[in-house]
Amino acid sequence: MPEKNIRLEVMKAIEPQVEGFMDSFLLPVEDIWQPSDFLPDSEKDNFLEEVKELRGESKELGYDFWVTMVADTITEEALPTYESWLMDVEGIDQHGENKRNGWAKWVRAWTAEENRHGDVLNKYLYLSGRVNMREIEITTQHLISDGFDIGTDRDPYKNFVYTSFQELATNISHKRVGLMAKKKGNALLGKMCTIIAGDEMRHHLAYREFVKTILGEDPSGMILAFADMMKKKIVMPAHFLRESGGVIGAAFENFSNCAQRLGVYTAQDYIDILRKLNAYWDVENLRSLSEEAEKARDYLVKLPARLERISERMKFPEDQYRFKWVEANGMI
Repeated sequence: MPEKNIRLEVMKAIEPQVEGFMDSFLLPVEDIWQPSDFLPDSEKDNFLEEVKELRGESKELGYDFWVTMVADTITEEALPTYESWLMDVEGIDQHGENKRNGWAKWVRAWTAEENRHGDVLNKYLYLSGRVNMREIEITTQHLISDGFDIGTDRDPYKNFVYTSFQELATNISHKRVGLMAKKKGNALLGKMCTIIAGDEMRHHLAYREFVKTILGEDPSGMILAFADMMKKKIVMPAHFLRESGGVIGAAFENFSNCAQRLGVYTAQDYIDILRKLNAYWDVENLRSLSEEAEKARDYLVKLPARLERISERMKFPEDQYRFKWVEANGMI
């Protein structure tokens, strides 16, 4: 059977389990937090006083912090790209009789939870008065317009490897930004980022479980997809990031250096995530693999140590690049 047909058969075979995944890893709309839970209430008479307090607390946060906050926000705001990409994956069908397809229901519900992240972060940035919102909005529009290519094509196996990895990376970033805010005395922002990180962790656990379930059905195909993604390297969803007047991807490299310098998301984190996925999926002990898949398994087992050696030689610029998002406000 052709590889594409095998993937479709596997996706159909495990679709009945998706409802259970939704119950386990997503929260009811009525119970989950909403952006208004963290922001000044515009219906109250003391709204302006609350905004003034928020702006005062935000003054203690430095330049690199705001660059990271802005990039995290823009990444979350590009959600339309992520949903449309996932809806096009083989086995995920929202049309005709399949509009209630379990996988499509998952993507819509996951998107609905993710949508709150960009919403609350964007509003916080706007109220803080510490950033140039118009430049941020231009970058966001560019990022959605430019789209992205994460190297997965329409392959569900590769896409679930990607989301397993990326959701944990996002969890790490939001969690550390929250800790930094808290250390600077900004309890509200600290709590906000921490709870967003909690959402990302639940989503990571779900996609991680999707991969584990597929391994039970098609271990060779899944391991080959995993190895292929790691050979290409997991790119971040905002890898096409650019500022107004800039070229595609130029701003992302500068942001990555900033995140590395700040310790928000580092090369070591990338390696640690790979190790965790290898361990959870028990890659080293997988059996009943094809000869090609056995080679892919061995590659994945050895890869963390190889990346460690490479990371030891990596150098990152210490100079702060001046982003239009923040620099326009004169913040140094």
